[in-house]
Amino acid sequence: MAGHNKWSKVKRLKAVTDARKGKVFSRLSRDITLAAKAGGGDPDGNARLRTLVIKARDANMPADNVDRAIKKGTGELPGVVYEEITYEGYGPGGVAFIVKAMTDNKTRTAQDVRSAFTKHGGNLAASGAVAFQFLHAGQFLIARDRIAEDALLEIALEAGADDVIASEQGFEVRCDIHAFDKVAQALEHKGIKSDSAEIAYIPTTTVRVTEPQVAASVEKLHEALEENDDVQVVFSNEEVDDARS
Repeated sequence: MAGHNKWSKVKRLKAVTDARKGKVFSRLSRDITLAAKAGGGDPDGNARLRTLVIKARDANMPADNVDRAIKKGTGELPGVVYEEITYEGYGPGGVAFIVKAMTDNKTRTAQDVRSAFTKHGGNLAASGAVAFQFLHAGQFLIARDRIAEDALLEIALEAGADDVIASEQGFEVRCDIHAFDKVAQALEHKGIKSDSAEIAYIPTTTVRVTEPQVAASVEKLHEALEENDDVQVVFSNEEVDDARS
């Protein structure tokens, strides 16, 4: 899919400027804390934590920051208590959005997210109003030069993945959310590095955006949401021309 597909998002994250690294580290810290809280502080026994630690290392996040985040999750260090919240909404042109946030103040975050939608021609929706247009699944993105398609297919399916989708940009491995950790372990064991590994909301239907003004408004909504420190990730189902990606 063109536009805000996962590959284009990975490119944006890889091109993050030094000025934004503080936000990237903050978001990774929250993810690591939550993963450690849910599955323990040992990366060898917590595949999701291990995936995040690798992501933090790739982002050049200091090891001390990672260690503190883990200890906050296990209770070894005091810290702010965060909780995950999912918001659903519609942007300009009827584009569906799912926003994953992690916050210590639900009221503040809800107000900020609602304001972003309203300012850029969208609106928040009730729970379930948007989610049916997405597949909630584990998703791994792997560059083509890292492994042959047949070899990846064998490894992924044996680990419990549902599908491997090939494109010009690379391979997308999809799995049930409960199989995510096992698939992550299998890929890591074989030395296969993912450009992105997450529990994602993958569009099952898309909205074609052809008007430049609408496309610009959708882009601005993405930027407003992604600049919010409480927002971890934004999923949407627009399809725009590659030239605008």
